[in-house]
Amino acid sequence: MSTQTGSAWVEGSGSRLAKYNIFKRLNWGRFSVIAVPMLWLAVFFFIPFLVVFKISLSETAIAVPPYTALLDWNLDEAFINLKLNLGNYLFLFEDSFYIDAYLSSIKIAAISTVLTLLIAFPIAYMIARSKPTTRALLLSLVILPFWTSFLLRVYAWMGFLKKNGLINEFLLSTGIIDQPLIMLQTDFAVYIGIVYTYLPFMVLPLYSALEKMDITLLEAAEDLGSKPATSFFLITVPMAMPGIIAGCMLVFIPAVGEFVIPALLGGSDTLMIGRVLWDEFFLNRDWPMASAVAVVMLIVLVLPIMMIRNSQGKEEAV
Repeated sequence: MSTQTGSAWVEGSGSRLAKYNIFKRLNWGRFSVIAVPMLWLAVFFFIPFLVVFKISLSETAIAVPPYTALLDWNLDEAFINLKLNLGNYLFLFEDSFYIDAYLSSIKIAAISTVLTLLIAFPIAYMIARSKPTTRALLLSLVILPFWTSFLLRVYAWMGFLKKNGLINEFLLSTGIIDQPLIMLQTDFAVYIGIVYTYLPFMVLPLYSALEKMDITLLEAAEDLGSKPATSFFLITVPMAMPGIIAGCMLVFIPAVGEFVIPALLGGSDTLMIGRVLWDEFFLNRDWPMASAVAVVMLIVLVLPIMMIRNSQGKEEAV
């Protein structure tokens, strides 16, 4: 064996040995734990998204399903025809109706998120500072509405908010008002429905963050002459910021695409993208247009979330 051949054999053996060591050092337990949620996201999120995106590039057709195929091929004549229709996305930005629906959905979701945060923060703070024996009871009361059907809870608010509902009857009997208030089928009713429905999603992340906060920091600030309001904004709020961000995401994201609450509690002028999707899919039978609306809505929601998570990762790294 020549010297050159021997050195090549040694180098090849060394590379194979390095690959074997990397394979051996791979933590298969950690990999399997990560693979399960990644597989779940691939099956129930990424693949359905690709299907919706494919439909958004097709054309409407009077058929079953009501859209044309992207690929058309003929093996006898040996041709493959790929037809992509971008007209759905162009029409989406040309028609002000869809833009108004996006803006209205974002506005309603943002206002509802702020209201939910203002209500949930005192509740979470009270639970976090309560006795351990009482804390479990309070947390169970927060989770208790999930034991009831979401649809039934929304219908219950219809009974509260209508003209002859409990709220108007109480106000009339006490003499506070002379005529029933119009609360049902308004944006006010939609805000109430969203805040009530998603309140636990804001309370639980806030409680998790506040429960870990060091109370001695507030005591030290008080000893140094800091006012309670100053200590709240300089200590409590920054310490609870991870819970605030997580809770706002859990409320804002589903509220943007909410359909049931605006349909039952909102009026005809309550424009939200969830109702637009329903009308396009089931009334107009325009699946490509509805898919384009859904894809753009998903991009509008995912990009800010990715930016926020990226900024958080940089802050944690620093």
